[in-house]
Amino acid sequence: MRVVPASFEILTDLDQQSMATRIEACGRICYKSEDKITEQSAGPFITNILKRKHNSVAEMAVLTLKVTLDDPEKVSELYSCIPKYFSVDQLDDALLLTGSVRAFRELYIFNPQVDLVQAITVYLSGRHPLFFKDLVPEQGWPQADNGVRAEKISLEQVEKLEPKLLARHRHLAVKFITNRAVTHEIVRHRPCAYLQESQRYCRYDKEQFGNEVTFIKPMFFAEGSPEYALWEKAMADTESIYLDLLKTSSPQAARTVLPNSCKTEIVVYTSLDQWHHIFKLRTPGAAEPSMREVMIPLLAEFNTMYPAIFSDLTE
Repeated sequence: MRVVPASFEILTDLDQQSMATRIEACGRICYKSEDKITEQSAGPFITNILKRKHNSVAEMAVLTLKVTLDDPEKVSELYSCIPKYFSVDQLDDALLLTGSVRAFRELYIFNPQVDLVQAITVYLSGRHPLFFKDLVPEQGWPQADNGVRAEKISLEQVEKLEPKLLARHRHLAVKFITNRAVTHEIVRHRPCAYLQESQRYCRYDKEQFGNEVTFIKPMFFAEGSPEYALWEKAMADTESIYLDLLKTSSPQAARTVLPNSCKTEIVVYTSLDQWHHIFKLRTPGAAEPSMREVMIPLLAEFNTMYPAIFSDLTE
């Protein structure tokens, strides 16, 4: 067996990549198949996950649009059908919309008759056909101008928004390496997007996992103490039972014996205002200690990056 400490990584490097690249990178964490990533693999991977309706993977990239309308009354149509987890703000001369690939897809899937929604989808299908090509009607998109114009806002432009808008429209992804008890609590937060290493599909008796189960070092017991020795024995016994079960059972059956101490990887992707909410709940003294172990240093990094949004939590 292997024991590793809890850790985290802010995935800012993915912000500089294409949406397809970031979706594949996050999606493959579920199966720990990152070794299959190539320069050409993102397209087939995304086409396959959309075809199979693994919609949560399509939540790992967001778009920000500036939408102008000749007829302001069309705004009410949008508000009447806006899906969950969509940020919409009224600017002086336009609307600012931010949502995941999934959110924009479902905005059209459930409301194809709304002029504003249709215009947004026509724009996105032209700019990002990989994500929207399956939504194009058989007769093609209508050619009439319905007075709606969409423009994609770059990440650099989003970063220049005033703090209130920045908090709502800037999303950041964090990959945690932690135990299952912590992820059970993290996934209770909404609205957030999550992708997690799957014990249903990952076989820890395979070479890529070192033919062993990995556990997160417990912060509750000092290494070398009697309590740590008991924990260590329990993990070793569990690993042995799990590996024996895999000889005759599937991973989804064998995983039923695995404990909360198992190492897992999870990507949490959400807006800065939701990160603020998470930190407000998960860093005080009453929060679960293993959660605080990762959230307190993570908050310090967020505060360094965006002090106008997070400094009130670190004072």
